[in-house]
Amino acid sequence: MTSTATLAKAPAGNLNFVLICVFIDMLGIGLIVPVLPGLVGEFVHGREQQAMWYGILAASFGLMQFLFMPMVGAVSDRLGRRPVLLYSMGGMCINFLTTAWAPNLACLFIGRIIGGASSASMSVASAYASDVTRPENRSKSFGKIGAAFGAGFVCGPVLGGLLGNVSLHLPFYVAAALSAANFVYGYLAVPESLPPGQRKPFRLADIHPFGGLARLARRRDIRSLIVVYTLTTFSQMMLQSVWVLYTTFRFDWTPRDNGIAMFCVGVVSIVVQAGLLSVLIRRFGEVRLTLLGLASGAITFLLYGLATHGWMMYVFIMCNLLAFASGPALQGIISKSTGAGEQGELMGSLQSVGSLGVILMPLLGTFLLGAASHLPPQDWRIGMPFFVGTTMLGLAFLVARRYFRSHGQL
Repeated sequence: MTSTATLAKAPAGNLNFVLICVFIDMLGIGLIVPVLPGLVGEFVHGREQQAMWYGILAASFGLMQFLFMPMVGAVSDRLGRRPVLLYSMGGMCINFLTTAWAPNLACLFIGRIIGGASSASMSVASAYASDVTRPENRSKSFGKIGAAFGAGFVCGPVLGGLLGNVSLHLPFYVAAALSAANFVYGYLAVPESLPPGQRKPFRLADIHPFGGLARLARRRDIRSLIVVYTLTTFSQMMLQSVWVLYTTFRFDWTPRDNGIAMFCVGVVSIVVQAGLLSVLIRRFGEVRLTLLGLASGAITFLLYGLATHGWMMYVFIMCNLLAFASGPALQGIISKSTGAGEQGELMGSLQSVGSLGVILMPLLGTFLLGAASHLPPQDWRIGMPFFVGTTMLGLAFLVARRYFRSHGQL
């Protein structure tokens, strides 16, 4: 690639501002995770119907992300990161309010469509991090963003679970208030990070919903890494889309129980990405850390699907440390291959992969779970979504190892 990707550059903004924005945004999203499947259940009959419609609802969110994410990535490269962050915050506030007021399933869909069209904070925050950090420190910056994400999930799901025991609608009102506060904070405090001289002209070709995927497909230099990123992301989308329903069906968990489990996820994420990531990168390097994390994730997914008691899920979460480090390490490796003026496009294209996963994986995961919902809770087939996730991560490990070996990095 051009030497632009390796030039040292002085920060043009403060990463802490965006970390706070991501934290508040994820806090709002985390509030609703334990209760949204239950809210869907209020409008349908039976577990199979609940799983099916929740999957379709999640897929509609992903579809809107897929359609709009390349646009917001390209807009952030042209106009700057700050206006796109503000757009995202305002849209998420409207999304939460619409969902809270929903009297039927159709209104839930309206809320999720608005949310999917405006959920740009993570990709733009990643581009912001690329703007204000040197190439050799980008993995650490992505780790901090991941830690802010995890911190939101430390507080959000627990609070959402507690509020959900009072009313399934209450967490959405709280999330809307947090998003509104986030908008005000972003408007007053977040500086622009992309200097005018580094901005990229806006082209219609850049906003095509399949344009991001096509651009990634043309990156022959890192095509294998993109496959690894895709498989890893898809497996995570599978887990996120079925977790609450799976634990409810199998272990009869309440929103409070799921909130506590997601609290554990957030704690592990913070410990690894904010505290241990630098140590792990120094000890193993980004390449070996990526491989170790993929292997750890594959084993943990298998154990999730085979668990026979709810307490086992907490143990598996706490033991899956390396998987939380592999994402930032892989993202850092990919980012170093791209110039400064194209980081927003790259992160938007990678987010398109995630959005495609949010379309496909909830449909697949909830289909598998719904098909087994009539079985006894201890039947191993209820864990089928996690077995599929294990297969994806195992394949990702093999592809990554082959790529790194072929490039002399192992």
